Amino acid sequence: MMWTVWWVWLVAGFALGVLEILAPGFIFLGFAIGAVATGILLAIGLLGGSLPILLVVFAALSLLAWFALRATMGVHKHQVKIWTKDINDQ
Repeated sequence: MMWTVWWVWLVAGFALGVLEILAPGFIFLGFAIGAVATGILLAIGLLGGSLPILLVVFAALSLLAWFALRATMGVHKHQVKIWTKDINDQ
């Protein structure tokens, strides 16, 4: 099956990273980190199985990455902006 190949997850992660650059907001960055981490786990042999198992691991890793980014970058609950000052602020 195609989705059990490690490099597919890495390519998807890098594509999501490019999408994050084009449309910033930390949404795609969490998915990109989750996809790359899933690909790395597949490549080193720590993860294997069917597509539903890979999707659950991808979702869990994406969620953990998003929470880690939120904690380290200073994004708090109910806050949309990452930076304290934006170019569009008056």
